[in-house]
Amino acid sequence: MSTTDDGSAVRRFLPSLRSALMLLALAALLMAMHVYAPAFLSYRNLINVLVQSSTLGILALGMTVVLITGGIDLSMPANMALSAIIGGMFIQNGGDPAVGCVIMLASATAVGALNGFAIGYLGMIPFVVTLATMSVASGVAAWLSEGLSISKFPESFFDVLLARIGGVPISVLVTILLTIAGTWLLARSIFGRHLYAAGLSPRAARVARVPVQKVTSSAYVFAGAASGIAAILLTARLGAASANMGTDGVVLDIISACVVGGVSIYGGFGRLYNAALGAVIITVISNALNLLGASYFLGLVIKGLVIITFIFLDARGKNK
Repeated sequence: MSTTDDGSAVRRFLPSLRSALMLLALAALLMAMHVYAPAFLSYRNLINVLVQSSTLGILALGMTVVLITGGIDLSMPANMALSAIIGGMFIQNGGDPAVGCVIMLASATAVGALNGFAIGYLGMIPFVVTLATMSVASGVAAWLSEGLSISKFPESFFDVLLARIGGVPISVLVTILLTIAGTWLLARSIFGRHLYAAGLSPRAARVARVPVQKVTSSAYVFAGAASGIAAILLTARLGAASANMGTDGVVLDIISACVVGGVSIYGGFGRLYNAALGAVIITVISNALNLLGASYFLGLVIKGLVIITFIFLDARGKNK
């Protein structure tokens, strides 16, 4: 077997190895928390952790697709909040909840398309574009809602979105289905191959006739759609929509989930199922800190250190 074949085999094996290590780390976290807080492993708390991680998991799926291209989308939480408020106001004013959900999805996807056009076709810097979009979306969300929560939704809005199938919440099932579908798309479709190629080397991808601009733009559209789906599920869970849904801490959680899941910030490498598993781990850590009475700011410090550590490891692996 050639060196190239050896390298390819190792690279294919790494995501599975990381998944196993992440599952072991998750099991260790759960066991440790059971010692310090026996209530942590209660059925109610575990379901709560899964529901919380489902929203983060969906956002991490969108961010992973963008990171694979070598970009980043800082606007996802603000986009989620804005779309939730737009759709929430429609529902609050007597609109059909189903149409309101479509509005949330459409408005978030539109913001993603705007990011994609600016970055993919105009060649603007992802960090700057999405930072600006984040600022605009946050401002518009606060302006539309006047700083208040949008609530008083009809029961029909919650009947479906808060339902359970076989004891499993709809939000968890949606996250699992999206992870499976997204994993298949990236592993088996031409779009997936083009996405990884564009992230590894845009110049080489162009030589190979990969539509880099279209692929890059599509990644941000995907992230926007993920923000819209997260907006629908989070609004149903909280019973309200507000500008505070898109705080800076959410961005930290999303990136933490991705890097813990082995998604390279340099582009070209990452698996959706590992990012989703990373979201569960980050949610468990947040939940554990909350049960232990740790401050919110300590949580930010820990997540920041997690990001720095995994980026350092990613950089070492890239250099090797």
